[in-house]
Amino acid sequence: MEYTPRYTQPFTLSEVIALDVSTITEEEIARLQNSLKHLGETQQFLREAMEVEDSDNVDAELTKAYEENQVVIGSQEERISMLKMALTEKGVVSGAHYDDADKAPESAKRIAQAEPGDSHAEVDDESSEGIHL
Repeated sequence: MEYTPRYTQPFTLSEVIALDVSTITEEEIARLQNSLKHLGETQQFLREAMEVEDSDNVDAELTKAYEENQVVIGSQEERISMLKMALTEKGVVSGAHYDDADKAPESAKRIAQAEPGDSHAEVDDESSEGIHL
């Protein structure tokens, strides 16, 4: 199965398929969903803080943090999709429990609008330990 991710990922789909199901489900999907939940909450906080500011005086650091989080959110959502594809390839039907990310706050669902030609945006997600292959 071939898959070309939009974002730089720490693994390929083939590498994920080689992992055992419990690593995919119990470790990675759950960890990423938790991360997305917290990122969504942070995005809401940042959005509210930016709305309080005069539109001409919005803090550049708030805007930068918001935009960087959007890229991380897009990358993590894509990573969850890859993990679910691996489960499907293994013949495991992912249950509703792992669809919680699809019910994340709207802020967690938005994917940063990358510049044309920047289809593999670099994501520096040091807080994301994840799996290393």
